[in-house]
Amino acid sequence: MDDKFLLNQLTKSFFNLFTNANGNKPDFESIDDICLNETIIIKKDKDNEDVYTLDSFITPRKRILTDGTLTEFEEYEVHEETKIINNIAQRFSKYQKHGYLNGNYFEGNGTKFFQYVKTAKGWKINSVIWEDENI
Repeated sequence: MDDKFLLNQLTKSFFNLFTNANGNKPDFESIDDICLNETIIIKKDKDNEDVYTLDSFITPRKRILTDGTLTEFEEYEVHEETKIINNIAQRFSKYQKHGYLNGNYFEGNGTKFFQYVKTAKGWKINSVIWEDENI
């Protein structure tokens, strides 16, 4: 299959990991199929950076997406630009999101940068950095 198609599917799978809208249940177990164990995830917020390992990122999200804190949540890509060179790739992604946090509806958008590496088992995410936009 075409590498761009595979990266599109991989990115969509990453966004879908956290969806609990319309009765969907987050599929956290598939994270190992999507990311390297050593994946680094960074949230940028004004002057601060929250740096996560894969486990430190997933653990609190498992809780809030299953205990009623964050409901009807969906985040999805609305624009992307992907650069593939041999067995490495990078993607600029604009996204939108919405849901209910503690019963209060919210909407948002932002930017993510993904980096990928093509392994013996196929493409995997090796880093994600994002920044939400203030609305």
